[in-house]
Amino acid sequence: MSAPRIHDSVVPQLEALVLEEGRPLVITDADEVLFLFLQGFEAYLEDNGHYLDLSSFALVGNIKNAATEEMAPVETAKDLLDGFFRERTETMTPVPGAAAALTALSARAQVVVLSNLPESSRGAREKALALAGMPYPIVANTGLKGPAVRHMADIVKAPVFFLDDIPHNHTSVAQAAPEVQRVHFVADPRLARLIGPAEHCHHRVDDWDEVRKLIEQELASLGW
Repeated sequence: MSAPRIHDSVVPQLEALVLEEGRPLVITDADEVLFLFLQGFEAYLEDNGHYLDLSSFALVGNIKNAATEEMAPVETAKDLLDGFFRERTETMTPVPGAAAALTALSARAQVVVLSNLPESSRGAREKALALAGMPYPIVANTGLKGPAVRHMADIVKAPVFFLDDIPHNHTSVAQAAPEVQRVHFVADPRLARLIGPAEHCHHRVDDWDEVRKLIEQELASLGW
């Protein structure tokens, strides 16, 4: 089986990034790391006759029709998710402390947002980030995140930190770029209670002030 590669739609976005060699890098997911995705998605579902049954750490398979209590078909669930990103991306609520922590970390590290979302929603997410005080470059990724993280780590040749809420993204990064420090972060307390630390993360931290302290301590211990 061939190793995962960077999706064709992601390559030009990575090529357009301006990354400084020799400067540490923080690569962060957006949903449930920088923005309260679940909170916004639940409101969108309610407005569209559905709700999320939080019985497990998953979206597809947990969306139910509010009138019938029946599980939404996979295609309906995907349509609802696409509609949410299309209509609500710009108005998502930031995770408390995220902007302040990244501002502090920016004094000694670069920041890139690596988020799996439709490329058509990339502009809306850029606006949301700017409005939330997080005007960092964003890459709209498709598929596993390891290859894109490997690409960026090869450019900066300095300590790299990766934050994400999805366990399989930590596995992907561990396989593609094992030297990258992986922080499992889940902002919504209800989701956080449903899942333990990702198998391939180095740290599980769900608070941005603690993340800032962790990264600063790690950089100091490495002489940065």
